[in-house]
Amino acid sequence: QVHVVESGGGLVQPGGSLRLSCTHSGRPFSIWAMAWYRQAPGKQRELVAGITSGRVTNYADSVKGRFTISRDNAKKTVYLQMINLNPEDTAVYYCNARLSEQEHWGQGTQVTVSS
Repeated sequence: QVHVVESGGGLVQPGGSLRLSCTHSGRPFSIWAMAWYRQAPGKQRELVAGITSGRVTNYADSVKGRFTISRDNAKKTVYLQMINLNPEDTAVYYCNARLSEQEHWGQGTQVTVSS
């Protein structure tokens, strides 16, 4: 059974920062492509950032320059560092792991940006 577990969400004021973490138990972790998605109330789930096994990254235009995705293969963890958060970033953030036709999702972690 493969587990994907997110952590690090919470309430933050506009302009603040948060770092999300996601651990994935699939082995070996290093070959999985990892990504963060988010879903705001009433909206479709959207890709926020992704990182390949070769550490190539991609970002949604709305988060470029503010969010950074990274991975620590030794810790089987992918991170999403978020700075300069604004209310439009409020959503449930989901971690995704993908390898060929295999795909795993976490349960999500809530991020709320509000004063």
